[in-house]
Amino acid sequence: MQRAPAAAMVASMMRSNAGWPLRSVLAGTAGTAALTLAYRAEHRLRRSVKGPLDYDDSLVPGQIVASIMHLPHVTAREDRDLGLLLRWSYGSAFGLWHGVLRRTVGEPWASLAFGTTLMTATLTLFPLLGRTPPPWRWPPDVMATSIATHVAYVAAVATVDDGLARIVE
Repeated sequence: MQRAPAAAMVASMMRSNAGWPLRSVLAGTAGTAALTLAYRAEHRLRRSVKGPLDYDDSLVPGQIVASIMHLPHVTAREDRDLGLLLRWSYGSAFGLWHGVLRRTVGEPWASLAFGTTLMTATLTLFPLLGRTPPPWRWPPDVMATSIATHVAYVAAVATVDDGLARIVE
């Protein structure tokens, strides 16, 4: 059976030496989906918690985007939408960093450095941009959720990046 022209083109690109960025962005997208599913699962398990489970799960990311873009009078719904746009664009594109690390230092070091970079950004950028307290003031359940959901993201990115590399290389 012959592949569709678009699928054949994508497969050809991914097999080439220049294909790793596409593979890594796809892995970042899969990681973002895993992070989103981790939040949904935790919301189901912790039904007693009304509202966000941590700062990434709140309006904070959208508020940061609105602040950086100098958007006046942003509603809660717009903050949520901006936060989702940030999550899916940043989460997908950040997969490139895993691809760079994977090509440079290999696994498991790439995933360790990737996860460290991600958590450092989470724990520093939110407070620096003035939207959360410093991490040492985060409630333990908020910190645990943040770490667990980001571990799900890192694991998915690494697994998909590695899996796609095995298929096309």
